[in-house]
Order: sequence, then C-alpha cells, then structure tokens
Amino acid sequence: MQRRKIIIDTDPGQDDAAAIMMAFGSPDELDVLGLCAVAGNVPLSFTSRNLRIVCELCGRPDAKVYEGALKPLDRPQVTAEHVHGKTGLDGAELPEPTMQPQSQNAIDFIIETLRREPEGTVTLCTLGPLTNIATALTKAPDIAGRVQELVMMGGGFFEGGNITPAAEFNIFVDPDAAKIVFGSGIPIVMMPLDVTHQLLTTKARVSKIAALGTRPAQVLVEWLAFFERFDIEKYGSDGGPLHDPSVIAYLLKPQLFSGRDCNVEIETTSELTVGMTVVDWWRVSGRKPNAKVMRDVDADGFFDLLADRVGRL
Repeated sequence: MQRRKIIIDTDPGQDDAAAIMMAFGSPDELDVLGLCAVAGNVPLSFTSRNLRIVCELCGRPDAKVYEGALKPLDRPQVTAEHVHGKTGLDGAELPEPTMQPQSQNAIDFIIETLRREPEGTVTLCTLGPLTNIATALTKAPDIAGRVQELVMMGGGFFEGGNITPAAEFNIFVDPDAAKIVFGSGIPIVMMPLDVTHQLLTTKARVSKIAALGTRPAQVLVEWLAFFERFDIEKYGSDGGPLHDPSVIAYLLKPQLFSGRDCNVEIETTSELTVGMTVVDWWRVSGRKPNAKVMRDVDADGFFDLLADRVGRL
C-alpha cells in the first residue's frame, strides 16, 4: 500500500490531539508532510503550542509545525475554552514544548507543497475552522485542482448544531472560509456531527486505551476525561463524542463509514442560522453534489482502530 501524503490543519483541542496521535501511529499508511495550526478552539498561540506538545508526546519532534491564521477571514474570533479549557489541552500535565514552529507561514506552506507534489497526491485533513485553507485558495486558486481530497470534520444536518441550534463549531467560527472551500471544486469528504455523535467515549472504550499502559495512552485518557465532561453534562450520555479522529480513521479504514454525495451550501448571512451546513441529503434542490457527506459509522470498529494506532506510538 502506497503511503498517503497528508497535511493536517488543526486547532488542538483534545479531540484534535487524538486525531494527530492516530496519524502518527500509522506511519505505514500516512506520510504527514506538515501540521498547520489555525485559531479555533483557542487562539493561535495556544493551538501552535498544543500541536507541538502532541508531536513531542508522540516522539515526533522532527515533525514540521506551521502557524497560520490568527483570526477568521471577516468575523470576530470565537473560541471554545468552555469545552477544552484555558489552554485547549487541559486535563493532563505536560511540559512546555521545546520544538519550535517553522518560520514559513502555514498558508504559504500549503500552497508551496501542493504546487511541488505531483497533482492529486496530497490530502488535506482539516480538524478546525477552514481559514487557512480558504486563505490559501484565495491567494493561489490553482492549488484547488491539485488536491487529491479534503477530508474534514465539520457541519451537521439531521443532528443540528453544537455551538448554535443550527451550526457546528468549526463552520460557525469562519463560515466565509467554509463557503470558499465548498465552492472550490476540491473533492470533499465531510464528517458531520451526525457521525461524530455516534463516537462516544464510553467507559468500556476508554478502558481499552488505558489498558495499553503507555505514556501517550495515559495522557490521552486524561485528556478525554476532561474533554468529555462538558458533553456528558450536555447530552446525558455515557461519554462524549470524539469528533476529529473520524478524519484520520476515514483515511485508514473508509469502510467504517457510509454516506452519500450531496450538495452542501454554507449559510453566511442569516443571524439565526449563520454557519449552518445546508445539506441536500434528499437531493431536492437540483444543485450539483460537492461533498461526500458521511452519516453512519461503525463506532466499535473506530475505537478499536484508535486504540490500535495509539498503542503503536
């Protein structure tokens, strides 16, 4: 199997950290060309720090981390410390990172990499707001045709939103960026709340990760314990949804997921529903599909895969 070249664009976040750990635990399948920080769950200074903390935890201080957008394209910054804690990675005590971010900006790195690598060989994995990707597309429209696929965590339809009744956080933070990305022509795979709300960190599933006994596994369990407290209270569930690793799981085992090709439009003007992903699941609009939207997942298979890859770190 040929290794898939990926760029991870992220705003860590405990669930982002789990996704990055999953990617680093899969070196035979995934070639991580670089990791780009974006403002989202917490400001950029923290997302860059957190990204480097995760790299070092995974034994990858050689990984290249790039810093991108400080704020959304055209809106006030919205963050989620109420979910992720003040640092974005609350829940485990870890040393400050010693590795430094690259001097090159994330947007320029994305553009340069897509122009350098053979056309159709680089996958963009987005775990946060789409500001970096939209900025790159605006600056260099030619790169759209060079992307193999963009696999993203974001949006929702039957499940509604998680930051407003209509909007999921990653899209709500920068709906203008999402609109650019969904209109770019890049092949998109969308992991909405409809999928991620099936991926609950139940006690039984987390205990399998804890049983690995490694330092990365121990830290992940501590992160998950902090992260899930908000959603357990909110949804009354056994465990909280683990959103972002769905992106990496799809690259490793797409058969875990099922969905269909849909048209997805992004609401940017309505005060009531701004950030909503308007998914034409029933194909009633006549608009051309622009994304493969996932709806169902084998949750036990997903957590088995997560435990397996974290166990390899």
